[in-house]
Amino acid sequence: MKRWSLKVKLTVLYTFFMTLVTCVALGVLFSLSSQELLSSVQSDLRQQVEESLEDVEAEEGWLNVDNDFYDLEDSVYLSLYSEQGEFLYGRLPYGYNAGAEFMNGQIQTIRDDQEEWYIYDVSHRIEGYGTVYFRGITSVTRAENSIAITIRLAVIILPLLVILTGIIGYRFTRRTLLPVQKITETVKKIRKDEDLSQRVGLGNGKDEIYQLSETFDQMLEELEETFKREQQFTSDVSHELRTPVTVILAQCEAMLQDPVFTSGQKEQVKVIEQKARSMARMISQLLLLSRADQGRQQVQKERLNLSELTQMIAEEQEILAREKEIQVLAEIQPDIYAQADESLYIRMLDNLISNAVNYGKKGGYVKVLLLEKENMVKGVVEDNGKGIPQESLPRIWERFYRVDTSRTDQEHSGLGLSMVKWIVQAHGGEITVESQEGRGSRFIFQIPED
Repeated sequence: MKRWSLKVKLTVLYTFFMTLVTCVALGVLFSLSSQELLSSVQSDLRQQVEESLEDVEAEEGWLNVDNDFYDLEDSVYLSLYSEQGEFLYGRLPYGYNAGAEFMNGQIQTIRDDQEEWYIYDVSHRIEGYGTVYFRGITSVTRAENSIAITIRLAVIILPLLVILTGIIGYRFTRRTLLPVQKITETVKKIRKDEDLSQRVGLGNGKDEIYQLSETFDQMLEELEETFKREQQFTSDVSHELRTPVTVILAQCEAMLQDPVFTSGQKEQVKVIEQKARSMARMISQLLLLSRADQGRQQVQKERLNLSELTQMIAEEQEILAREKEIQVLAEIQPDIYAQADESLYIRMLDNLISNAVNYGKKGGYVKVLLLEKENMVKGVVEDNGKGIPQESLPRIWERFYRVDTSRTDQEHSGLGLSMVKWIVQAHGGEITVESQEGRGSRFIFQIPED
């Protein structure tokens, strides 16, 4: 039941309790109805026998029986007996063969081979004739059969009632939970589009779900304002940092060319220059991601020969990889064209290959593959280096996240893969990663040709 949806759980709960209440109500009703029916049968029996006393008179020593005495009312059979128990007039029910003693003013319950009967006797003295017995007989079994038929009918109708209750309960629950479904869809859309400007917008309402929706929209508005301020802050800081970093790099270059500085001093200046260039790259990445967050980063697509561009990037990275004795191997299908932003594509592939080199091992390799498949351009950057732990794979796309800072080149800020993912998505594609710790990683990206 843990995996069932809330709609199904509520429907099952509602149907169960409705069925339980219905069964209890029917049980009580049939029990009371059975008792009431038998009491009614006994009451009718007494009434019919007592009313029949007026239908018999004596004339000149003979009994005169009115025709009404022979009528069958309320399934009561009337008969007249002498004081000695001899049958005189009346009707007996078909199948009745039980012999019963006369008991004045009492209802007897007699059972024969086939049925159960109620018998009511009244001793009455008729002027001019003498004492006689009026007897009424009615079938208890037939009265009980009517209840049994009703119960069987209820047993047949009950499953249909349960199904109908379930359908009505499901529709009612579904309608009640529609606002919750809308809230869920909005959250999923916000996560997918990464757009905090979207709102649930259920409108005015007084119940708890509408209050939840309004609170959720207010929270989204506050989050959106907070992220906008953060994005603006990041953008402003990045812009402000560009100038001093540019000045530092310019001064470092001038000092390295100045003959006054000794070789030891120049080595120290080179360290400063290296850190400044790393900072400049980080600022550039921050600016790109900040503009992307604000929707201001333009993607200038044009028809490019990605085969030539990828080959050129791989050759440039191979020069840097030689310092670590890592070989860059390129397997590129020729003449693959696609609509892409040249500068963004270069930044994406540079980051993927430089990451593979950085996490590679001495004497290892980095493979760069590019091929065309079903109107998509598929690229792969694979290495046989350190690899990524499985628990870290979902987080490698987060900004400033580094798997192991103790093993990571400090020049890498943790922004590269975030930028790579955005660039691929901006081209309408997707990127995935496969990795085993100690055996290497494999980054696979796909972008459409058009």
